[in-house]
Amino acid sequence: MRSVGVEEELLLVDPATGEPRAVSAAVLALAARDGSEARDTFERELQEQQLEFATHPCTDLRELAAEIVRCRAEAARHAEKAQATVAALATSPLPAGPALGTGERYRWIEEHFGLTAQEQLTCGCHVHVSVGSDEEGVAVLDRIRPWLAVLLALSANSPLWQGGDTSYHSYRSRVWGRWPSAGPAELFGDAGRYHRLVDDLLATGVLRDEGMVYFDARLSRNYPTVEVRVADVPLDASTTALVAALARGLVETAAREWRDGTPPPDHPVALLRLAAWRAARSGLDDTLVHPVTRRPAPAGEVLDALLDHVRAALAADGDLEFVTAGLDELARRGNGARVQREILRRTGSLREVVAECVRRTQDASGTL
Repeated sequence: MRSVGVEEELLLVDPATGEPRAVSAAVLALAARDGSEARDTFERELQEQQLEFATHPCTDLRELAAEIVRCRAEAARHAEKAQATVAALATSPLPAGPALGTGERYRWIEEHFGLTAQEQLTCGCHVHVSVGSDEEGVAVLDRIRPWLAVLLALSANSPLWQGGDTSYHSYRSRVWGRWPSAGPAELFGDAGRYHRLVDDLLATGVLRDEGMVYFDARLSRNYPTVEVRVADVPLDASTTALVAALARGLVETAAREWRDGTPPPDHPVALLRLAAWRAARSGLDDTLVHPVTRRPAPAGEVLDALLDHVRAALAADGDLEFVTAGLDELARRGNGARVQREILRRTGSLREVVAECVRRTQDASGTL
């Protein structure tokens, strides 16, 4: 069974006002006092108003869900000591100015990318799924491309930006797309071609290092995994676990197709970009671009198609019931974007949106 791990980026906010707080250095220092495990769990991000954590790799999805809840709780505990708290928000509902982290790498990024870097107060979710080799990993990357926009739609959690409603479900993905290497990639064909493309991108001098190859899914630099990077950080921990389960199902399904000699779908990058835009705009509340027909279809129909596509892999791993229940629950309550808008309609207050999202970020009751 393939192992799966999750990285989540959380927003550090003032508990009273809901405004982002640039205290990640202090939070990381406090976490480090707890020992090596905390140092390995938490990392800094581009902006000082962010905190990232990484779970241990797991094979059991319920264990992974518990890990996500634990890491969120630990992040909140350390943030509290710095007079802050954490919220699983992919963008800040309240206005926020840039507070880029210190260090040579971040200074280089700010100098070269200007406003693009300054406005990148965005929080994503990255799922690592183990693969047996780079060849298998690239075969997987080629075959999961059409389905990644669906993961964006169900994770979408960034409708509000700089004090207003963007009309998008995932505005984070639109801001993130300003990086020159971000978004869907073409078919690679084999590992050699993948690595040659990465080398060519670095040789342009536009990117500082391989960490800035921001494909929607890529081979990890540090682990024998495929890293699926397309999702917003979900509001509820249970949705993060659902995204991880579906990502593992997609990887296993793609690997089986590769072994069986099934060629990858030859979707043009231009079409994949449109599908990602549609997912960011609509979330689960309107049509999506169907990954098979490449035509508009109701979001529920597209989710059913995704479940059918990965059903055999989910059943083999014992994840089918977990995912089916998760999709049913998501359909009932909506993604984070829908929840944020409902809170705003009910309260009329962006601060209340943040406060309620802080509570939901640290709520373990919804974990499957």
